[in-house]
Amino acid sequence: MKTLVSTVALVGVTAMWLGSASANEFRPQLEALLATEIAPWLSDATVVDAVKASNAEHAGLSDGDVEALDKTWREEAESGSGPLIDRILGNELSTLLSERKAAMEGKVSEMFVMDNRGLNVGQSDITSDFWQGDEDKWQKTYAVGPDAVFIDEVEFDDSAEAFLSQVSKTIVDPQTGEAIGAITVGVNVENLF
Repeated sequence: MKTLVSTVALVGVTAMWLGSASANEFRPQLEALLATEIAPWLSDATVVDAVKASNAEHAGLSDGDVEALDKTWREEAESGSGPLIDRILGNELSTLLSERKAAMEGKVSEMFVMDNRGLNVGQSDITSDFWQGDEDKWQKTYAVGPDAVFIDEVEFDDSAEAFLSQVSKTIVDPQTGEAIGAITVGVNVENLF
């Protein structure tokens, strides 16, 4: 009983402390994590080649096609798998992202890469939707340009049972310097210290 009371008290204090915190209060730590543990491998051929291939594959999609893919993904996500999800989670980029997430030892809850349409290219975990193009994580990175970084507010994530901030960055073709996609990393701010 004493352990339960202590745990509840610790969670309560942490929640009050983090509840008033915004991503900006953690910005230096999040930027350092991005610079030292994420950005160095974003020019890896596995990342760049996968994003370029996805850009080529999705170049001719209409808005209706994107909506249909997103609808299919959402339906598959509800059941936990399906052909689209299995194809994305089974690719080389998703394997790399899962390995990078594991190597970060609890600092990261998820990683996913998007193409120039905002569609998922690879991910460490199943996202709730396939199309991110209508969200800040894509609109404030890829859509802004090669040097863009977006650090979102800290929020409590029920599924992860942790306080997270999403850190997003444009992915650049190292040959041309042009923006080709973006990455989003869900960071557990409690584990930054």
